[in-house]
Amino acid sequence: MTQVAIVGGHGKIAQQLIPLLASAGHTPVAFVRNPAYADELEALGAQVRIVDLEKSGAEQLGMAMMGSEAVVFAAGAGADGDIDRKRTVDLDGAIKSMAGADLAGISRFVQVSAIGVDAPLPADVSAVWRAYVIAKRDADLELRATRLDWTIIRPGGLTDDPPTGLIDLADEVERGQITRADVAALIAACLDDPRTIGKQWEVVGGSTPIARAIDAAV
Repeated sequence: MTQVAIVGGHGKIAQQLIPLLASAGHTPVAFVRNPAYADELEALGAQVRIVDLEKSGAEQLGMAMMGSEAVVFAAGAGADGDIDRKRTVDLDGAIKSMAGADLAGISRFVQVSAIGVDAPLPADVSAVWRAYVIAKRDADLELRATRLDWTIIRPGGLTDDPPTGLIDLADEVERGQITRADVAALIAACLDDPRTIGKQWEVVGGSTPIARAIDAAV
């Protein structure tokens, strides 16, 4: 049994991940800033810790992570909306979470990023989208430079459709969509598989069962 700290614990991917981890015998610990989310997440199988990612420092995050053996960074300000929060959540929040994990003595760290963020941006891209892509790209760069046992998952366009269990997974894949439920299942599988340490993959919905896709990619 492993305790897993989920940063961004009320996000849509996290809500799919929590019951998967709980059913596998793990203890998911959801970090949220709003106490009103507690009952909902506890009903899914999570313990809840009230942590404001933007206002907390690495030391506070590390204290909240104590007792966990892995961290999933699934927080995000979204691909639209407030430009400033792309940095404070998607980048600064990720960096503080990495440092917090290190302070807590946790080595395993799985980060949810986005497909294609290393590609050059066209000149006419919106300022919000540019900020989002740069934040995700730089967060991945920061994670790869740490001593953590990291895995980076870069999903395509996210949907709320039912899980399929079928994906296309590789260093680079053709852009497409994927259900949040399938991303969550991939995260859960990666947490349990040390072969995924040090891997950065793009993933979309496809034709290969998740376990077989990981076997082929490692």
